Amino acid sequence: MEKYSVLMSVYYKEQPDWFDEAINSMIKQTVPPDEFVIVKDGELTEALNNVIDRYTEKYPELFRIVALPENKGLGPALLTGVMACKNEIIARMDSDDISLPTRCFEELIELESDESLMIVGSWVNEFCGGTDNIIALRKLPCSNADIKEFARKRCPFAHPSVMYRKSAVTAAGNYRDYPYFEDYDLWIRMIKNGYECKNIDKPLVYMRVNDDFYRRRGGVKYLKKVLRFKREQYKSGFYSFKDYFVSAGAHCVVCLMPNFMRDFVYKKLLRSKNKGR
Repeated sequence: MEKYSVLMSVYYKEQPDWFDEAINSMIKQTVPPDEFVIVKDGELTEALNNVIDRYTEKYPELFRIVALPENKGLGPALLTGVMACKNEIIARMDSDDISLPTRCFEELIELESDESLMIVGSWVNEFCGGTDNIIALRKLPCSNADIKEFARKRCPFAHPSVMYRKSAVTAAGNYRDYPYFEDYDLWIRMIKNGYECKNIDKPLVYMRVNDDFYRRRGGVKYLKKVLRFKREQYKSGFYSFKDYFVSAGAHCVVCLMPNFMRDFVYKKLLRSKNKGR
């Protein structure tokens, strides 16, 4: 099968054990990566550096470590990482999630069977603690048409599940410094370029969530970032006025509600009750 690179960014607040699990899940893919690019987004803790050192010593030909002198944020870190990847196909992975062993094989099959396909992702299982404690199954639209329609309301991909073509990402302008929306911002620009998209209709990634995961999606500070992003999409013509009004209005309500209510909305209303295995 076609060779691919794994792209992961890590910064000092990450948990070393989770970081270790995330790397290990990508190394143990049924179709292993040809390259593993880790962007150190600023200075890391000793424990995180120890995880990296252990893997680079064991797999010296596989890993490529890109060290940024200071913390730049996820967007700039991934922009640098994309350019550092040597392969056309890149598998994104977060430093605290876990990929199923067949994830990359199944995504490569999709990309190799359709040369016009530029992004492929999957559904994800959201879990807390261990992967035996699945909180919800996050289902996403699968067809190109449904993804493009869904993108006018909410993010159509789970970022740690995607595999994409480097040339399409760079042609769309690559990642930007857009806190909380680095991925959504990129997907919209790729969609506007006319690129074909797809989600596989089953979970191929365990995505870690906890109380902070939902709490971070609330409050006035977060809402300001939401509205800034949505205004840009409206001004660019991607959102219609109706799209903007409905999407921004819903976010205002969710962001300003108490944490326990926001947890309920995300876990019970915006996720499937049918947990995937």
